[in-house]
Amino acid sequence: MPETQLRRPELPIHERLIIALDAPIEGPHAAAGAAIAKEIGDAAVWFKVGLGMLATGGMALAIELMDAEAKVFLDLKLYDIGHTVEIAVRGVTGWGPHYLTVHGDPQVVAAAVEGRGEARTKILAVSVLTSLDRADLDHMMLRPGDISEITCERAQRALAAGADGVIASPWEAAAIRALPEAAGKLIVTPGVRPLGIAAQDQKRVSTPEEAVRAGADHIVVGRPIISAEDPRAATLAIQKAIAATGI
Repeated sequence: MPETQLRRPELPIHERLIIALDAPIEGPHAAAGAAIAKEIGDAAVWFKVGLGMLATGGMALAIELMDAEAKVFLDLKLYDIGHTVEIAVRGVTGWGPHYLTVHGDPQVVAAAVEGRGEARTKILAVSVLTSLDRADLDHMMLRPGDISEITCERAQRALAAGADGVIASPWEAAAIRALPEAAGKLIVTPGVRPLGIAAQDQKRVSTPEEAVRAGADHIVVGRPIISAEDPRAATLAIQKAIAATGI
């Protein structure tokens, strides 16, 4: 078995896909997300509920999904002073989500890990958003340099600060997987589009097969599934593509 596979956490193949229920650009709503999840049924195990859905019942949906024995990725991308992050994470993890995101600044990650305590929730650190490119970083006044190198450095620092995994684009997955700090840690990649599907607001994208082969443990797919004429069939097609990698 290749060394990169030995460095991965052990995950069943059918759990590699995370469906983003909060993806509609027109405005995510928990009721619509619940309907999609019901339609998909046992074709998927993992569902993502994000910040944009919280005001329309997102937390209630997350609890409903967990009560139905689905696994929930709560994508809040928390960022604040350490004390506030610690308190927020302590409260959120009391609900029992399986994954929770924070921004990948080391002090934020350390505070989140402290707040999580003994809860089951894994803390995932956002490296550089997949909707950003070098021009965006310039506008944000972030330091010069290749975006992939910056992403890997942020991932490395977040993992060293105690993150259980990182969120990064498929373009950086292989380089992050090779980091010593990434052994046994999770790499979750949004910005995944089946062949022939438009990138939309994502800028650093790849297909499900490419992302998994590059080192991703989970891929996050939203609109290509929830906007499909048959979301369950779209889910099963992506599951088949992942399984075909043999990873």
